Amino acid sequence: MTVTRSEIFDSLPALGRTDYLPEIQTALRTKREKLVVLDDDPTGTQTVYDIPVLTEWSVSSLREEFQNELDCFYLLTNSRSLGEEDARQLNLEIAANLKTAAEGKPFRVVSRSDSTLRGHYPLETDALTEVLGPFDGVLLVPYFEAGGRYTIGDVHYVAEGDTLLPAAETPFARDVTFGYRKSNLREWVEEKTKGRIEAQVVESISIDQIRNQGVDGVETLLLRLQDGVVCIVNAAAPSDLETMVLALARAEEAGKRFLFRTGAQFVSTRIGLRERNFWRPEPSSRRVGGLVVVGSHVPKSTQQLNHLLEHGQMETIEFEVKRLIDDEPDLVSNLVSQVDQHLIDGRDVVVYTSRDLVLGANAESSLALSRRVSEALVTLVRSMTVSPSFFVAKGGITSSDLATKGLGVRRAMVLGPILPGVPVWETGDDTRFPEIPYIVFPGNVGGAESLLEVVQIFQRARA
Repeated sequence: MTVTRSEIFDSLPALGRTDYLPEIQTALRTKREKLVVLDDDPTGTQTVYDIPVLTEWSVSSLREEFQNELDCFYLLTNSRSLGEEDARQLNLEIAANLKTAAEGKPFRVVSRSDSTLRGHYPLETDALTEVLGPFDGVLLVPYFEAGGRYTIGDVHYVAEGDTLLPAAETPFARDVTFGYRKSNLREWVEEKTKGRIEAQVVESISIDQIRNQGVDGVETLLLRLQDGVVCIVNAAAPSDLETMVLALARAEEAGKRFLFRTGAQFVSTRIGLRERNFWRPEPSSRRVGGLVVVGSHVPKSTQQLNHLLEHGQMETIEFEVKRLIDDEPDLVSNLVSQVDQHLIDGRDVVVYTSRDLVLGANAESSLALSRRVSEALVTLVRSMTVSPSFFVAKGGITSSDLATKGLGVRRAMVLGPILPGVPVWETGDDTRFPEIPYIVFPGNVGGAESLLEVVQIFQRARA
């Protein structure tokens, strides 16, 4: 059942204080605890800036991050592209390495996943608890303002214009691998845990409690959590999250331990990061073209691609998945030649997978097919000889694989968002194409014109 945003927001208690970031920053300086974000695809960096993201987690690399002065770092696990057992083993390995690398230094862990509820839950939080637990509570915080994701009355909503649609009624809920039927998060937990955690035992912090009882009241609620109970955090405005995070800092100071399964916005609030202007490229005289690769098939990605194809001044190349399945020889090498020549000629080029979605016989085989397509795109990028002036990767799995396997990114710096929810990384010196802006464009973010807008930002800087 859909409702309008204004209708449901008008029914909520009035906002109280709207800026707790100074107190959150003070609490962080006092505690000096590192926040480690395990990101199941690279889109989780969409609310932060000047934060490193690692694509490997050896003990030596983690030890270096624990020794620097930054409050937070990301580990790009890309676990959403893995099968269940592989995702479980990955989380167990990372947790063990973190424990070793920290050498007794305190740290907190966020399992960052999709704000539309897709991903390996509860598998990942269970694995982390096995190594790093016990925890007093596991907090579910999928709220994400820039993407229009709100949790109200324990129901998670996705905004489309002024309409709020319960998450289970969106195309995201029909995901072949991570689909679900419940929008009420209490019921969603029961569904995802196959009844192991019943809806009635899931705790909740409501918007009424956040806005009427404030930080003290929310702290009291958090102090009551114990024995790893799952707790939903409702939020419909940034100040709701700030109130909860300050209360959280106080509860942790009192000795409580929590694990977090969240959307992207929790991280920036948790480290007291204030919003700043969108990142923009410096004017450039470089005449090499830029590259856009679209692998995501969610409806919003296809809508944005179609708008780009219709209005963008770009060369277009369709990567036909059926030709890949048929093992057509020289398919990828021919595409590489075309891309390199367009870039040399100073022409921006978009490579996109065919829009006819090809599925396997079941969820696991469909995921395997997606990996095969992604591997072909990785081969394309690794075979290129011309460094693009910018690189846009559309889709979570696509952007992760092209960064780690295609470009060889081991550590990048998040520069900030270029549009709401669209982060930009700067590739490191050890990558295939060093020091270029790499735009991680989530499949489910933005309006119809957003992909074109990103390309035009770079075209204007080049002009």
